[in-house]
Amino acid sequence: MTDRPLTLVTGGGRGIGAAVCRLAAQRGHDLVIGYRSDEAAAAAVAGEARAAGARVLTVRGDMGSEEDILALFAAADGFGRLSHVVNNAGVTGRSSRLDAAPTAVIRSTVDINVTGAILVAREAVKRLSTRHGGRGGSIVNISSVAASIGSPGEYVWYAASKAAIEGLTAGLSKEVALEGVRVNSVQPGMTATEIHERDTGDAARVERIRPSIPMQRIGLPEEIAEAVLFLMSDAASYITGATLKVSGGR
Repeated sequence: MTDRPLTLVTGGGRGIGAAVCRLAAQRGHDLVIGYRSDEAAAAAVAGEARAAGARVLTVRGDMGSEEDILALFAAADGFGRLSHVVNNAGVTGRSSRLDAAPTAVIRSTVDINVTGAILVAREAVKRLSTRHGGRGGSIVNISSVAASIGSPGEYVWYAASKAAIEGLTAGLSKEVALEGVRVNSVQPGMTATEIHERDTGDAARVERIRPSIPMQRIGLPEEIAEAVLFLMSDAASYITGATLKVSGGR
């Protein structure tokens, strides 16, 4: 076994999650990479992480399924002792006004972004908390600037789901503050990932929104990853319950 930190990242095969995995590997972390469907993408990220010196386990599963969440953590238990969990998996659903949104889209978003994230956090606490025999560690939840602006006309339900993530962060951070576990969230703004076209069906969204960003540019997944790695690091040892906005001022 190794004393290297072991970080579990849900949704680690693409976008922000993949960037977190790459940067964590570069900074000495071993990894458990959770992914839902794109095995090739997860394998590519795992290959890059191994090239950086990390031990890596990839686990397929839907973070909207309790059974898959439990299986992910069981696999991690067999791989090593977790020190960090990045609660990143999420979907938006196709863009529309709320009054045009199908119930199935709303439910699937909430199942993954809210219920799934809460269950991931629950299982993380069971491994990290000194109350449960853990050595402490940190949880970083990935929110969205949508939680602050509400995303009218795009996906109000997604914004609501991410606001729930910030409530989770605030409450859980206090609950486990004396158990060696820090809980924080990162609130990305517009970031250059495939989620905009893949989930929303709105390929023009990025350029349409660019003028509303004070810095007048789109963020990179690597910039979000830097914030996540900071919150996981000892440099953030007195930070818990915080939401760090990384949005170019939006």
